Amino acid sequence: MNERSSVAELVESLRSELNRYSVGGKLPSSRALVERYRVSPVTVSRALGRLAAEGLVVTRPGAGVYRAESRAASGPALGDTSWQEVALSAEGGGEIVPRSVDASGVLGSLAAPPSGVIELNGGYLHPSLQPERAMAAALARAGRRPGAWGRPPVEGLPELRDWFAREIGGAVTAADVLVTAGGQSALATALRALAPPGAPILVESPTYPGLLAIARASGCRPVPVPVDADGVRPELLAAAFEATGARVFVCQPLFQNPTGSVLAPGRRVEVLRIARAAGAFVVEDDYARALAHEDAGPLPATLAADDTDGVVVHVRSLTKATSPSLRVGAVAARGPVVDRLRAIQVVDTFFVPRPLQEAALELVGAPSWPRHLRTVAAELRHRRDVLAGALRRELPDLAPAHLPSGGYQLWVRPGGGEDDAAFTATALRAGVAVAPGRPYFCAEPPGPHVRLSFAGVAGPGELVEAVRRLRAGAAGRQAGGPGRDA
Repeated sequence: MNERSSVAELVESLRSELNRYSVGGKLPSSRALVERYRVSPVTVSRALGRLAAEGLVVTRPGAGVYRAESRAASGPALGDTSWQEVALSAEGGGEIVPRSVDASGVLGSLAAPPSGVIELNGGYLHPSLQPERAMAAALARAGRRPGAWGRPPVEGLPELRDWFAREIGGAVTAADVLVTAGGQSALATALRALAPPGAPILVESPTYPGLLAIARASGCRPVPVPVDADGVRPELLAAAFEATGARVFVCQPLFQNPTGSVLAPGRRVEVLRIARAAGAFVVEDDYARALAHEDAGPLPATLAADDTDGVVVHVRSLTKATSPSLRVGAVAARGPVVDRLRAIQVVDTFFVPRPLQEAALELVGAPSWPRHLRTVAAELRHRRDVLAGALRRELPDLAPAHLPSGGYQLWVRPGGGEDDAAFTATALRAGVAVAPGRPYFCAEPPGPHVRLSFAGVAGPGELVEAVRRLRAGAAGRQAGGPGRDA
């Protein structure tokens, strides 16, 4: 028997015997399984990883493997989705929007800064925070799986879709999930499926520039709805739906980019109620759930988990918590809209490469995955506190009014109402790359802002040095000098 078939057979054997153990009960040790089934330790490790990815067991390093709690259908049952026929057929009003796209806000976070410049404008984890060894091992194991290089189902691997469904929660099942090539692809698929060219799309203000670029590339018209410390303001959302006739609202209820706000519990209910009354979809971009800080506490459920009528189209990705090149994400929905989403994705990409899906499945099922998330949570909290503390000491006018408990950025206003473009240019001359706030608004911003990211630097020391350079740049600007003392 070869190694590949041994893993599959051991998975089936263990799966069939799980009912012998109570929930939380400990399974036999790896050594006992090796002796019982006469397989190698590697085979046992891979089989247990597969079961963990399926949510059937929980691996506790140093303690053993335990039967996981059964996934009960605790979420709301599917309600009436017939309203989607109207929303999916509605014509967009107004003029067709030209599809010229300003991608500067996206390119700024993707481009590598010049040598010697500290990167505070990136949107990905520094390589030192990425699970590079675990990803390499997962990719190597995935490449050896039977059929790993064959054509996958267009919807994605069933096991990976099931993992995403469990992560989303509620009554979402694998049948509701499509695997996508990252979160950006999922957002693009959702907008193209839900809104015709020329249609208005409600967006948070400020919001992720990549979303605005997608909307404009699709010929849609983004309409801003302001957010505050508790997320989008429901009364303004209701007014925007009424004024525009929009059928789509895109939001980030958890650790909103760039403000870091979390949608308040009372507002969650209101957002779903308002959208349902308007016959509209809510696209929930849950980009940062795996980027919660160590002090975040229990996270609220997804909006999709509370949705009974197919209002929410849920988007999430593994990319932010792993690597820019692990472009594996998901879009989940319920009702007739799933067929529309599937058709758009097939036309655009056919399918996500199977080796990448297999590697993602290996990664999230490995014992190292929860350890990685805990490491990221602790490090992001530490970096947030270091950057905020340095700003308070060195540049109090730039100190953040709100400290997020998740995500990787601080949203600040330059002192004295300085223009964000001028601030960004001065910062770059001083050796620090920051993101100007203007691209985060689809209409006139209420004031100048800049976004400071703390995920892409090599360590907390670079954050302290970045603030020192910003202070020197500010001093040089006031004195009429070049603003670089290093």
